[in-house]
Amino acid sequence: MLSVARMGTSEGHLEIPIHRVMDRNARCSPAEISHFFRNVWDEAIQEFARGGITFAITDQSGEVLKHPSGKPRFKCLQRDAINVILTDRVPLDWDKGRSLAGVAVVYEGYCLCVISMREAHGNQIPFVGTNTVIHELLHIFLHDVFVARTDLTHGQSREARADYYATKLWLFGSADFIRQEARSCLRRLPQANNKSSDLDGCPAASKS
Repeated sequence: MLSVARMGTSEGHLEIPIHRVMDRNARCSPAEISHFFRNVWDEAIQEFARGGITFAITDQSGEVLKHPSGKPRFKCLQRDAINVILTDRVPLDWDKGRSLAGVAVVYEGYCLCVISMREAHGNQIPFVGTNTVIHELLHIFLHDVFVARTDLTHGQSREARADYYATKLWLFGSADFIRQEARSCLRRLPQANNKSSDLDGCPAASKS
């Protein structure tokens, strides 16, 4: 697996370890997958790079399964990185019929965001419709996933804050605050020499 230095070489740059897992059971057509990478993923990479944030990415084939209780179970995750699971839909236990484009959580000790390649979109409207990948990663970088959601208003304020910083990144390349918070966020992940993972039976990961 990839081990990277989590801190950038200067205050103006930050490299972040991303473990990208493609759900082998995702019911997405080749055209849908191509559209996602061309119009959503690549845009997110470019926008973050403008703000001095780059990614050290490992790729792996995995699965989105279910526990006997019905709660989701994710195969082939990595604890010392931010896991990005690419699938056809957010697990039903979390989606609750809302057709969510993505969700970010700390789940069973893993820091992850799940992206529906069918529902995800690029930047559309400032402060309202921002890139799905950027929006969900910001929930992690800005520590939202580490704080309990106390009520609907609190949740809405976090959604608005993510869209606010996503818009600043999109329109102005402004990411000083994002880098600052992301550096602190990454300290919450297990260090490479103390990592654990859910890689039993998983194919080897590749760097990209």
